[in-house]
Order: sequence, then C-alpha cells, then structure tokens
Amino acid sequence: MDKLQGWLNEATETALGWLASPAALSQFALLVVAYLAARYLSGRLSPLIVRTLTPKPEATHIFARLRRFALLFLPLLLPLFSYALTAAGEGLIRSVFGSGEVIAFGKRAFLTLAAWVLVRKVLPAGFLKLLGRYVLIPVAALYLLGLLDDATTRLDAARINLGNIQFSALSLIRGVIAGSLLFWLGSWSNRQSAGYIKAQADLRPATRELAIKATEVVIFGAAFLLLMSIMGIDLTAVAVLGGALGVGIGLGLQQIAANFVSGVILLLEGQTTVGDYVELDGGEKGTIVKMTARACILETFDGKWIVVPNEHFITTRVVNYSDQGSANRYEALFSVSYETDINTIPAIVAAAVGALPFVLQAPDGPDCELRGFGESSVDFAVEYWASGIDDGKNKYGSPVLFAIWNALKEAGVEMPYPRRVVEMRGQTA
Repeated sequence: MDKLQGWLNEATETALGWLASPAALSQFALLVVAYLAARYLSGRLSPLIVRTLTPKPEATHIFARLRRFALLFLPLLLPLFSYALTAAGEGLIRSVFGSGEVIAFGKRAFLTLAAWVLVRKVLPAGFLKLLGRYVLIPVAALYLLGLLDDATTRLDAARINLGNIQFSALSLIRGVIAGSLLFWLGSWSNRQSAGYIKAQADLRPATRELAIKATEVVIFGAAFLLLMSIMGIDLTAVAVLGGALGVGIGLGLQQIAANFVSGVILLLEGQTTVGDYVELDGGEKGTIVKMTARACILETFDGKWIVVPNEHFITTRVVNYSDQGSANRYEALFSVSYETDINTIPAIVAAAVGALPFVLQAPDGPDCELRGFGESSVDFAVEYWASGIDDGKNKYGSPVLFAIWNALKEAGVEMPYPRRVVEMRGQTA
C-alpha cells in the first residue's frame, strides 16, 4: 500500500507539472490535433477500404477469404492513425522544447486504445478474446503507466528450478501465454490444412489421411520446439525427457506404439482406407468411416460404431469387400421338389435373376447350378454379380429370392416341404 501510495503521489506531481508547463500543454495540443486528424482520415478512408476489399458474396476462394479477414481490422484505423501522426510530430516537439514526456505518454495511450479496440471489436468470442481481455489489456495498462519494464525486470529476476531445468517467472508466464497462442494457432492451422487436403479429389483416401496426419505432426512438433525456445529451456533437457519417454513406451506403452505404427503402415500401403467395407477375423464387419493414429472406426449397417485398434488390421486376417466400386459375386440358395423336371430350372431362374436391374452381365451373367439331392428337395444355387456390397443397406439377396419364387410359381414348379411316411405295424383286421 505504501508503494502504491508513492506511485499515486508521483503520478499526481507529474500531472500537475505537465499542466503548469507550456511545453507539456503544447504536446497535449499536438495529441488532440493528431487524434482529430486521425478521426478525419479514418472516416474518409474507411468507406474506400470497404468498397475496395469487399469481395462478391458468392466468392469463396482464398483471396476472397483474406479480404474478408482484412476488413475485420477496420476499427483499428483510428488508434493506429493517431499513433502514427503522434510519432511523426514527436521529433518536431523534442527539437523545439527539448522534451517529449507527454508525447511519449500519448503514444502509449493510443497503443493501449488500439489493444482495447482489438479485444472489444475485432477478436472473435472464444479463446482469443479471453486471452486479450486477461493478458493483452493488463499488459497494455502497465505499458501505459510506464510500469512494464519494472514488472518484467522483477519477474525475470525470480528464478524457478525444476531439477536440471531452470527458468524465470517471466519465462514461465511468457511460455503459458505463448503456448496457449501457439497451440491454438496450431489447431486452427491443422483444421485449415486438413480441410484443404480433404478437398483434393485427385488424391487417394489413404494418401489424404497420411498427409493430414503428417501435417498435424509437423505443426504441433514445430509449435512445441518454438515454445521451448520461447521459455528458454535447454533442449538437452528435452532430450533427457525424450529418453525417459522412450523407456516408458518400451515398458508400458507397447500397444499404443504398435497401434500408431500400424496406422502409419495402413496409410502408406493404402490397401485398407476410409470407405472400405471390411470384415475382420474376430467377426467385426462394417464400413471404415475414420482412421486415427490409434484405431479405425467401423460403422455397421444399423449405425453402430466399432472402434478397432490398428494392430488388428496388420496381425489378423481382414476381408476387404470394397475396391472403389468393383463388382462382387453373390449366391442365392433354393430348392424344388423331386417331381420337378430339373432340366428346365437353370434357364427359368437365370432369366428371372438376370432381369433384375442391379444384376450384371459382366464379368459373368447369372449361373444356376445343381448343388445336391436332399431328403425332401433338389437343391440349387444361383450365382450372380452386382456392382456394390450387400452390407445391409444395399440388400441384393431379398429381391433375388423374390424373383426366383415368382418365376418358379409362374412356371408351375412346386416348392418342396418335408414329407414323412408313417407305417403302422401290429394292427389286425
């Protein structure tokens, strides 16, 4: 409290001294003139800038987005023009009066005003506005009062030791702020790059996923190294931490490491990728909707998601039914009674199945085969090709069986059912 009282007394004496000084009053007049001139210039230039930078509403290319982004900073024209005009007149004032304390204070005031406008009118709601409100504004206030250098000196003198790592309180605060900003920027950059890569239709899905993962590793790796440099941490300590992490992976994180390496192998080979319909050796079956560094996510035909570790795609048998729209062969089983002329069945069934719109004639048309003689029926199977996967969403088996039933009924062929002969013994007339 005593120190605060001393600062207030010193500020009061400085203000009274400025009010009694012709040089200070002249500098105040210059500040007022600079502000009014900046207000006039910003008022005249703002409509021109808006007309020049505003793109057409339907424009979505990169330059249109950059122009819309630049328009967000239009409210900063007034404080920045005020600062620039004040800085331009500072040299003249110092040469005439030999001092410029008021001008220097005015410049700091205009920069503080720019920071306030940036936080209030430019930054979007969320992390950046929160960072500006609780970090940028307090720092700007200290800079305005001329206390920033003293505060940074005191924080830099306070040392913190963590084992072999030593850094100052200032480095810690700077690291927290820079880390928050860097990883937010890294997350934003990662989303933008991922969206751009996904929009490249010429790339294979596996190549797109690999590029996205590689970009993510590069962005956040660079952010981490830059953060270590900002905090002043010796990278040899990071090397020791990396060695400890390697030991941890060898002892307890083997499965995580194996899944990560398996995910990289899957992306490089491209034999299994997003959109493929697969069936694993354990019975899991579905369409791959997402591939992450740890696992693949399968979506079943009824909407359930199955998370399968990447290692299972490397170490177990995987049946991939998809090949970017290639044809697949299916079969439908049916039976007829023994009273049927079975020589006519292949032609009847093949014609009925071949008339279905989804059945292909290449690489081979429907093929009806005799499979065996059962207890109560003669068993047949018809094989057909269809462009797609019978995954539950696309049901080919049901229409084929309906077509077989209708064709056999129309031809008068009897469908079998079990028959039993009961023999009664020991009865007398």
